[in-house]
Amino acid sequence: MLLRMIERFLQDNQMSPTRFGRECARDPRLVLDLRRGRQPGDRVKRRVEHFVNNYRRSISR
Repeated sequence: MLLRMIERFLQDNQMSPTRFGRECARDPRLVLDLRRGRQPGDRVKRRVEHFVNNYRRSISR
């Protein structure tokens, strides 16, 4: 479910997976690892949700 949300975000915002991971969690391999089956912890999940929500708010102003 988290990966689906990220993939949708990347598509909607024309953002590369590397940039997303770097800006969101200081981990440029985050999305690539999730695509390969990495199971994120609660902290990473919260960071992703926070980043996505803040990014959407910042571009809608």
